[in-house]
Amino acid sequence: MRKDWDAVATMGCLKVLLIMFNCFMWLFGILLLTTAIWMRIQLYDVMDVSSESTRAALLALACLSGVITLAAVFACCCTIHGHSALLFLYGAFLAIVALLVLTGGASIYAYRATLNEKFDHDLNQTMSVYKHDEIKTIHIDTMQSTLQCCGNRGFADWSDMSPPMEIPLSCCKVAEYVCNVNDVNDIYTEGCYTRVLQLINCNIGLVAKIAIGVAFFPLIGVFLACCLANKINKTKYEQVA
Repeated sequence: MRKDWDAVATMGCLKVLLIMFNCFMWLFGILLLTTAIWMRIQLYDVMDVSSESTRAALLALACLSGVITLAAVFACCCTIHGHSALLFLYGAFLAIVALLVLTGGASIYAYRATLNEKFDHDLNQTMSVYKHDEIKTIHIDTMQSTLQCCGNRGFADWSDMSPPMEIPLSCCKVAEYVCNVNDVNDIYTEGCYTRVLQLINCNIGLVAKIAIGVAFFPLIGVFLACCLANKINKTKYEQVA
């Protein structure tokens, strides 16, 4: 009798812990999804002059966060009803999530130089169609005024283009109606590439460390899910025996 009570108490404790973990995973998924949406909105103009891979990465992040949120809700149902096979499946899913997050964080840090070069190339390509492509023109203007920068590596990039272009009014740091784009005192002189590079270098190390730290969190769920599934199977076996 005592043994049965111990088994019930252990299973109850594991269920409570796993449900609490699932609630944290649900909140984590919502936070991740919100972050992806916020980054897409805040960096809309920068990403639109950058590579497709940048936009694809944020889309992948949003999809992963959505899957995590749904999986957490699904896991709560499995935990309450005691489906051991589905709990093992959930544990495998969490292990994959941990591997993906760890790989993603390591890849971002390892390929930071490649990302910088890609942005440099894409920004030059976008500048070449300035005033010829209305949407890209708006994105360039918004990026320059928001980041307080001008050109790619510097304001002189506009006059160095073939054919040379006049420095846009979005480079002005004074009111446009009094701005003289040929006067360096009236315009931003620092290039947008430098601004973005500073932003990436200041934050990419932190992002990688957070990703590595977060990658170990799902492993707690793997342990709890497998322990509970094993306990459920053991209890069923003992009841049959």
